[in-house]
Amino acid sequence: MAAVMEGELADLSSWDTAGCSIARALDIVGTRSAVLILREAYYGTRRFDGFAGRVGITDAAAAKQLRKLTEAGLLEKRRYQEDGQRARDEYVLTQKGLDLLPAVVALWQWGDEYLQPGPAPLQRFDTRTGEPVRAELRAADGAEVDLDHLGIRANNKPTG
Repeated sequence: MAAVMEGELADLSSWDTAGCSIARALDIVGTRSAVLILREAYYGTRRFDGFAGRVGITDAAAAKQLRKLTEAGLLEKRRYQEDGQRARDEYVLTQKGLDLLPAVVALWQWGDEYLQPGPAPLQRFDTRTGEPVRAELRAADGAEVDLDHLGIRANNKPTG
């Protein structure tokens, strides 16, 4: 099984992977703590202490990851102040961060299917119907696409 590489990509040794979008994405979310911070943001965590504590990382590591995810535009800082307290920042998902949800759900689903010794500890479901939620690779017409039918070709559109 393999994707169908078309045109100039058919000879894998002839093209440069330097601008790879997967590599660029991993530069931002390629650490355990980055993905787990996003998990917590999807679950509704917004405050620094919640991220550090629930992910199980040091304050310094949490600060570094939150800064990186904010600079990348996946989270944004919002000021809040509780009565009698100093002003602080909370972290809220942006549309860019929300758009990464299917990838995180795919990792979650894969972990449930291949790494859990027993039943998965959590269930993903649609609150409108109660139906299970799965990440799937689909064409624009809704048809499921397997690896042997995934075509990849160069996008020769000008950038800029």
